[in-house]
Amino acid sequence: MSEGVVHDPPPNARRERFEQVFATHREAVLGYLRRRTDSGHDAADLLADTFLVAWRRLDDVPLDPQTRPWLYGVARRVLANHRRGEGRRHALATKLRGELSDADPVHPLLDDTTPAARAFRALPEQDRELLSLVAWEELDTGQIATVLGISRNAVRIRLHRARKRFAKLLTAPLANRTVVALSTESTLKEGVSHEDA
Repeated sequence: MSEGVVHDPPPNARRERFEQVFATHREAVLGYLRRRTDSGHDAADLLADTFLVAWRRLDDVPLDPQTRPWLYGVARRVLANHRRGEGRRHALATKLRGELSDADPVHPLLDDTTPAARAFRALPEQDRELLSLVAWEELDTGQIATVLGISRNAVRIRLHRARKRFAKLLTAPLANRTVVALSTESTLKEGVSHEDA
């Protein structure tokens, strides 16, 4: 061997590392995806896409305890790409239905009508994702920072604000929840705040 030449690890070592990452984190990543999709089939496809990225970028996969948050970050981006594709397909289907029929689309009612569930659904997507990472995935601020690709300080600030908005929605009278949710969402859309600077 000549000096200064970098060689890839033997194929078996690379495969073993991937198999260990997959075996250790498959269930957690699948759970993350199932809670964010309507279909088990979609979750399985997204899991495959997530671990395909992990295989291709195996040298970038950090060691535990940061492996799972890194995989959640990949799954989050894979899911975002899936949702954009679903959004495009849905928009096209809606347009075609409108052209072919005058019938209004049917929106299924959500089963969970508890005050907490209604307040949670009224939150902006960014707040729901952040609170879900804390409650469902049981991540700490450092791990959430890895998932979202932001600083720990930004996570703390966003989490504090999301909790305040959730509490405000929980205590708001039922008739005012939509108004509160809309005003919260418009505040978020006014631009990137200085918290990420």
